Amino acid sequence: MDNATRSDITRKKAIEAALAILARDGLGGLTFDALSKESGVSRGGLIHQFGNKEGVIAALLSHQRNAFARIAEEHTKHAGANKNEKTLSALLATHKASANQPLSVGRVILAALVEFPHLSDDVREPHQKMLKMVREEASDEDLSILRYYAASGLALSMLLGLTSVPKATANRLFDRLMDEDRWHIEE
Repeated sequence: MDNATRSDITRKKAIEAALAILARDGLGGLTFDALSKESGVSRGGLIHQFGNKEGVIAALLSHQRNAFARIAEEHTKHAGANKNEKTLSALLATHKASANQPLSVGRVILAALVEFPHLSDDVREPHQKMLKMVREEASDEDLSILRYYAASGLALSMLLGLTSVPKATANRLFDRLMDEDRWHIEE
């Protein structure tokens, strides 16, 4: 096995272990010693891969963005293929998926962004590009942006544990936000 492949496998094992630690022990439990024990990767190997805790958090955020990009891509290929507002539909599907993640991981990633706020810079520009695409595809720009922010707010409320809405109800609400036919306004 070549070095690049071995490095990729090590990184994936460490990210999976970091997610498990975050879900179980929170951000405070994410240390190189704990990560080494959980992943089976030496402390030196982890430091080589990530440098420091901030590097681990950056890798987790990248992992999360990639996972959401795959969700959006799959949604667009299948359920979103016939939508007029493909970008909005994919973003709403992504918010629905994020709301259905284990809460502790999402909360910890948010906490990590408080500790390392500059890590959100990598998200800001692609997010603005996506919103621009939503506006360009929209037949009613205000309504499309409103649907997007309704899904964002619902996902964030669930992630922070601020809502008592059962998951089944939240999923039904996400599905309603995603149903273009229910948002068509006759002129």
